[in-house]
Amino acid sequence: MRQDDHQAKNQASDAYDYLLKLLVETDDRTRLSAIFDALMTEKEQTELANRLTIFALLQQGVTQREISAQLGVGIATVSRGAKVFEQHQVDEWLTDIGKEIKL
Repeated sequence: MRQDDHQAKNQASDAYDYLLKLLVETDDRTRLSAIFDALMTEKEQTELANRLTIFALLQQGVTQREISAQLGVGIATVSRGAKVFEQHQVDEWLTDIGKEIKL
């Protein structure tokens, strides 16, 4: 890896770590909303919300095809979400997400 690439990777890692620290330390909903508004486009925020909804629907046993139709997203989007859901054992650390987002 080139020196410039290594330095850029370290900077990105430091920035991500800073973001995590900021989110953990921020308990003000208005401030958190402002942070997300500054960091993500409206489309990116919608995609993040869709990912969480995909997780919730998977927890409820909804099929990938039904999720795709319900959210109006492609089956590939749902499949990627399902893959992450399994790989990261989301069910263990986001219990009852459907209840929280009122599904």
